[in-house]
Amino acid sequence: MKNNNLTKYTVSIYTENNIGLLNRISAIFLKRHVNIESITSSQSEIENIYRFVVVVKVSKIKIENIIKQIEKQVEVIAAFFHTDKEIVHLETALYKVKSSSLFDEKHIQKIIKNSNANIVTVSPNYFVIEKTGWRNETEDLYKSLEPYGLLQFVRSGRISVSKEPMNITNILNRNNNQSNE
Repeated sequence: MKNNNLTKYTVSIYTENNIGLLNRISAIFLKRHVNIESITSSQSEIENIYRFVVVVKVSKIKIENIIKQIEKQVEVIAAFFHTDKEIVHLETALYKVKSSSLFDEKHIQKIIKNSNANIVTVSPNYFVIEKTGWRNETEDLYKSLEPYGLLQFVRSGRISVSKEPMNITNILNRNNNQSNE
């Protein structure tokens, strides 16, 4: 059943790095029957603070409730949600293609160049192409490379930064000041 009232949101969750937190965060989405389209985790701009980036399609009311539940987790410092218009976002994809295509099919070099992709390694049996861009760009390159012997394909989850400040440093400083009192 399709619901046209759903919006794609990118959720940013700043946390301490603790075992089991990813499981508890994903359980919050699971309990509300929300499918996670992508999830990434990495060190944030603040030392010893990690950031989860989760992409979901839900109503605004549902995402607001999810954010409240996520922020109840002890290790979570802050959680934010943004629409695509409020962030800059990209994904990275790797394509492993049989090497004979690179040498026998000159057209493939033009495909790589026109898509602003890079060849990152070449071996006698395969070569690997890296493409960073929006989802539709990585999918278009996939479709273009498929006829040339695509051996493997992998795409990262969304990575993003907000256009407006999220003030996570201010939140951390406020929390530290409260705990020192």
